[in-house]
Amino acid sequence: MSIAYIAIGSNVGNRRYHCLKAVELLEQSGQAVSKISSLYETEPWGVKNQPPFINMAVEIETEFPPKKLLGLLKKIEKKMGRKKTVRWGPRVIDLDILFYDDLTLNNDDLVIPHPLMHTRVFVLEPLSEIAPEKVHPVLRKKVAALLRENTSSGASRKVR
Repeated sequence: MSIAYIAIGSNVGNRRYHCLKAVELLEQSGQAVSKISSLYETEPWGVKNQPPFINMAVEIETEFPPKKLLGLLKKIEKKMGRKKTVRWGPRVIDLDILFYDDLTLNNDDLVIPHPLMHTRVFVLEPLSEIAPEKVHPVLRKKVAALLRENTSSGASRKVR
């Protein structure tokens, strides 16, 4: 059994519902959700002219290898109505693998740990709530320390 951390975000429609529905669908697919962060409303990153996001993070216990887990996340996104649009644009749901055990992986369709997570408060804040002591296997820093280093890179507000 492996431990993976998943970032969840939405800025289209009922954002809170979409995030919580994604957690439910993870559980229904056989993933054991062991920790769930609060929900955070955050400014958009990348493309600024769009609605704010609701973001959260979960810890799961999984028997899926990384590529199969990625496939599951894409399947959930599709089931929830995600469509290909502008990169970093509005989306009904976004699911990203942040960490998978202490694995480092870099191929065309999957990079673990997530390559930009250490620069994104909207990822680090909910992740720090559920895994502050988790050490980034490349940067060799705890998630809580990465968050402290990046508090000026975006505003967020806990909504639950």
